[in-house]
Amino acid sequence: MIVDYRQFVPLNGLSDEALAEVAGLARRIRLDAGQILFRQGEHDDARYYLLSGEVSLEAGDEGAPLLIRADSEAARHPLARLKPRRYTGRASGVCELLGFPEGVLENLVARDQATAYEVTEFEGDDPAWMFDLLRNPAFARVPPANLHTLFARFEAMPVAAGQVVIRQGEAGDYYYLIRRGRARVDRLTSAGTPLRLAELEAGQGFGEEALISGEARNATVTLLEDGLLMRLAADDFHAQLQAPLVRLVDEAEALRLLRESGAQTVDVRLEDEYRHGSLPGALNIPLYLLRVKAAALPRDRLYILFGHGERRASTAAFLLAQRGFDTRVLRDGLAGLKKPLASG
Repeated sequence: MIVDYRQFVPLNGLSDEALAEVAGLARRIRLDAGQILFRQGEHDDARYYLLSGEVSLEAGDEGAPLLIRADSEAARHPLARLKPRRYTGRASGVCELLGFPEGVLENLVARDQATAYEVTEFEGDDPAWMFDLLRNPAFARVPPANLHTLFARFEAMPVAAGQVVIRQGEAGDYYYLIRRGRARVDRLTSAGTPLRLAELEAGQGFGEEALISGEARNATVTLLEDGLLMRLAADDFHAQLQAPLVRLVDEAEALRLLRESGAQTVDVRLEDEYRHGSLPGALNIPLYLLRVKAAALPRDRLYILFGHGERRASTAAFLLAQRGFDTRVLRDGLAGLKKPLASG
């Protein structure tokens, strides 16, 4: 059964790009007669739409239940959306539904409605790159109000194959996103040996390390083919991107997360610094190797990042956010600890 997501409210107001994301979020559910979908009083994070059949919404009193048929106007809207649930939802017969994570779907709708006009306005007949950008987990966490400013402040920058965009040792003044093309990230070691760190594709960004740390560029980025970059000045990067994505926690909150969620501490300092002393159980992933080693980290775990202070850990948090990781940064780092934390 092919689903027309535009038959449902508010999905009928989404852009084509956002609808493609909706399809990836949808979960097909089949219920037999008498099966319960949700119960009155529950405060779950799910939104349901009826595709076929009939669902009975029961208030638990003497009143007759509300019957929702798949071909009715009521079925265009979510079933008993208010939380806690005011009704128990029960299948009257065999029926099929779509289920979505409420928070994720609502955030997608908010982002799409807040940005659709701005994307078209700033990018003319080519809005797709911005919607591709919004599929990046990092940008999904940026408040819609910030996105309008971002779209206005990004500057287009045509580039050619072989062009060096940022060079190791130089000062940082821009954050870059690849709109078209590919780039190579290299770092020159202390011994003068080039180390290949990563190859970046359309939709990925670079240049954040120097902006967050306030230090010189720690790598060189070279274009592998002709393309187009979008660049964002340092002040706009700090206000519109860094602030929403880098979440600080104090020592007490870090201890709670370690205890209750099984979080993993990660020391982003250099290997020699780590060997000299770190937190018990902490992983050591130096910042300059994070792009390489991030792929080996489980994505279903919370990571508490730390260095001696906050700067390197904040950069690491931003890099990991772009890859869909859930992170926190230990406020003031090791320098601010009263006692060692116990890591999971």
